Amino acid sequence: MAHNVAYGPDPRQTLDIYAPAGGVKDARTIVFVYGGSWNSGNKEDYSFAAKAFASRGFVTAVFDYRLVPQVRYPAFVEDSAAAVAFVYRHAPAYGGDPKRLYLVGHSAGAYNAMMVALAPRFLAGQGLSNTIIRAVAGLSGPYDFLPLDVDATRRAFGGVSDLKSTQPLNQVLKGRFAPPVLLATGDADDLVYPRNTVALAARLRSTGHEVEERHYPGVDHKGTLLSISRPLRGRAPVLEDIIAFFDAH
Repeated sequence: MAHNVAYGPDPRQTLDIYAPAGGVKDARTIVFVYGGSWNSGNKEDYSFAAKAFASRGFVTAVFDYRLVPQVRYPAFVEDSAAAVAFVYRHAPAYGGDPKRLYLVGHSAGAYNAMMVALAPRFLAGQGLSNTIIRAVAGLSGPYDFLPLDVDATRRAFGGVSDLKSTQPLNQVLKGRFAPPVLLATGDADDLVYPRNTVALAARLRSTGHEVEERHYPGVDHKGTLLSISRPLRGRAPVLEDIIAFFDAH
């Protein structure tokens, strides 16, 4: 494991890297993006997710990013792109294969991950193409949330002149590259409604992109993430579904 590796100059721009036990070379690599309404979160609290993916053979990075009120959109997505770019460029030093790079995000982190994957300008800002992403998995993410009708989205996105461009749904265009996408949600989620997953999946399908959609009965917003942890994996097969999707790509 590598701890507090800087991917940018701000104190929040650091990441931790977890490797499978015994060491690896040219392993598949995951960048995990946590949520928290774009205003909270620390990478140490999500080590359980990184360790879960590492236990399945993936070199896994989890990173902090700048939060509201220090920044607003698009800074937290730009930080996500910078972290992805850093991992892509430095994966071999940690046993990872940059040619097999995957993203996983939960909640606001799923939003960040989808914007990096679907909106080319963010990785272009790092001198890269979003074609470096082999596949992306979004858990319980907000992808189609206009108008801004809750405090968290108003604080994070208020003042943006072109709000439509902030929505992952609107970044999906016929003929524009999008990596294969897995979208998963719990049908008991009353924080980020499952309609976000349904809408983005429908847009991806209608524009000819590859998408798989999973709905977990009785699982709430946090449940899609917590079921990755070892004690709660019986709640829903989230980890297995992500691994199977990445295995197929």
